[in-house]
Amino acid sequence: MCSLRRARSLGFALVPLATCCIVANLLLFFPDGRADLVKTNNLSKYVWFFMGIGGGGLAILVTAVSFLSLEQCAKTCGTDTCAMCGSVLPALLGVAGSVYCFIISGLALLEGPYCFTSSGWRSPFENIGPKYLFSWDTWSECRQPVHIVEWNVTLLCIQLGLSTLEFLICTVQLLSGLVHAVCRPCCYTQEYRLNG
Repeated sequence: MCSLRRARSLGFALVPLATCCIVANLLLFFPDGRADLVKTNNLSKYVWFFMGIGGGGLAILVTAVSFLSLEQCAKTCGTDTCAMCGSVLPALLGVAGSVYCFIISGLALLEGPYCFTSSGWRSPFENIGPKYLFSWDTWSECRQPVHIVEWNVTLLCIQLGLSTLEFLICTVQLLSGLVHAVCRPCCYTQEYRLNG
């Protein structure tokens, strides 16, 4: 019963993380509050991978709902072990979603924003890698949208942090579910032999 309560707590913890991931990803579509950049497709290609909406958002929400419904599942199937085993697949989905969000956010951060420069619309930092993150004087190369570099760096770092937390939470539940799946039947068998 304790493990089911912990899974429920983890489910509650995932809901705000997933919501924040979705919001951060949506904000990447509107740098400087401008909606016209979506219409003209003047956004980084990685924004269209929906890492925060799909990976760190919807996949995690499905996982959270599964964790929150484990107690009901235990009442239906009659044992905690059955419910905890049932948490393995949702936990795997959560791990996959958080890893996807982390990888794509990291790649987007390395490439830098897509912005208007003296040479037109392009990604001015894509060939220098993460060096631009520490060369603040080069950020002025992006003329439009205003403060696009700060916008992207902040939101992508938020997504990296949130997806890391989501990964840790889902991994804890995955390991807990696997331990219940493997160890509980062994314990029941030993108890049966001792009593028999």
